[in-house]
Amino acid sequence: MLGADGPAAVICIRVAVGLVFLSEGIQKFLYPHTLGPGRFDRIGIPAATFFANLDGVVEIVCGTLIVLGLLTRLAAVPLLIDISLAIVLTKLRELRPGGFGGIQGFWGMAHDARTDFAMMLGLIFLLWVGPGHWSLDSMLVQRASERISAADGRS
Repeated sequence: MLGADGPAAVICIRVAVGLVFLSEGIQKFLYPHTLGPGRFDRIGIPAATFFANLDGVVEIVCGTLIVLGLLTRLAAVPLLIDISLAIVLTKLRELRPGGFGGIQGFWGMAHDARTDFAMMLGLIFLLWVGPGHWSLDSMLVQRASERISAADGRS
């Protein structure tokens, strides 16, 4: 789970995905009516305040962990659940008549969901490849490996 596979260039995906989630989580608290409990209430989520605040905290904590490359794969799991629910609860509804911004059907939804799909694929990538060599996970794995090697050398 802590494996720090992947090239150093993975940092580009990690930072992009992590910062988007971190930013969105913060905005749920900065703009509660538009992006937090008010929005959750408008789309029909029960206990809107609780779930909006939970969502904001998950996005802030897990987004920060991904940016740092700490527990990256573990942090990607709740965000995958988060983004999947966002697509189901908000984007798929746009397939109904009226669409998004006057664009009916699939293309209106596809336009509005482009960031969600990119975040989902970025999270799947991080689960699959790992955080890369420029990550705190990599440092932790390297230190643990050095300690094991030192302990084996003393035996």
